[in-house]
Amino acid sequence: MTPKFTDEQLHRYARHIILPQVGGRGQRRLLDSSVLVVGAGGLGSPVLLYLAAAGVGTIHIIDADTVDLSNLQRQIVHTTERVGASKVDSASDMLRSINPDVKVIAHREWLSESNALKLFAQADVIVEGSDNFPTRYLVNDAAYMVRKPLVTGAMFRFEGQVTVFPNDGGADSPCYRCLFPEPPPPGAVPTCQEAGILGCVPGVIGSIQANEVIKLLLNIGDSLIGRLLVFDALRMAFREVKLKRDAECALNGDQPSITELRMMNEEPCELRDHKTL
Repeated sequence: MTPKFTDEQLHRYARHIILPQVGGRGQRRLLDSSVLVVGAGGLGSPVLLYLAAAGVGTIHIIDADTVDLSNLQRQIVHTTERVGASKVDSASDMLRSINPDVKVIAHREWLSESNALKLFAQADVIVEGSDNFPTRYLVNDAAYMVRKPLVTGAMFRFEGQVTVFPNDGGADSPCYRCLFPEPPPPGAVPTCQEAGILGCVPGVIGSIQANEVIKLLLNIGDSLIGRLLVFDALRMAFREVKLKRDAECALNGDQPSITELRMMNEEPCELRDHKTL
């Protein structure tokens, strides 16, 4: 039997419950769901805030960084009073203040090949909000190996992009390596500190990521599977790029060569500059 909502929950989630596509059953599904968010930074901030507000019952956050004053220009889950604190602790406190229904599980550590599979197996959906290629590839590979859908986003200066990788083993299901088989050579892309980012761009991309997560959990609407949505803040324009599974993909292809996790040797941006992400 489906547990009844309390009066407070009926009031809190009223705008969801009256939506025909959500209703009481959908809201209960959100409360029973689990999402893991990699990174409590620029992209992770709006994702975490909106998932907590929506009533996603269990939210895992993994990040070993601390809050820096320069983060506050875009990382809206943190406050001035939390400068110097652990990002996962800061974010956890904020989420609990927004919605006490949510169980927040903080992982104060870097994602690695030794912990990724175990952590990802605990969630229904994985959200990637890192800012470095080693972590992106690790997240992609781990999510694929445990067959968990991945909602991934990225941003650069005035632009951002977001897509969904289903990781269901389907013949038409691309992964991150299908789109970018190899990372760019070291030095080809400016470091996090050098590139800069307009503060509201991660808000736009992260909000879209949260929307895609909720749609996946509720099994409603048309997701961004097979579509890369690109946002240009200066032109205030969106465009789509069609994505296809690459039969030659080292992870997701017909004859995969990647069968176990391995972290790239490139030093993550978080380790080079703890003021970003």
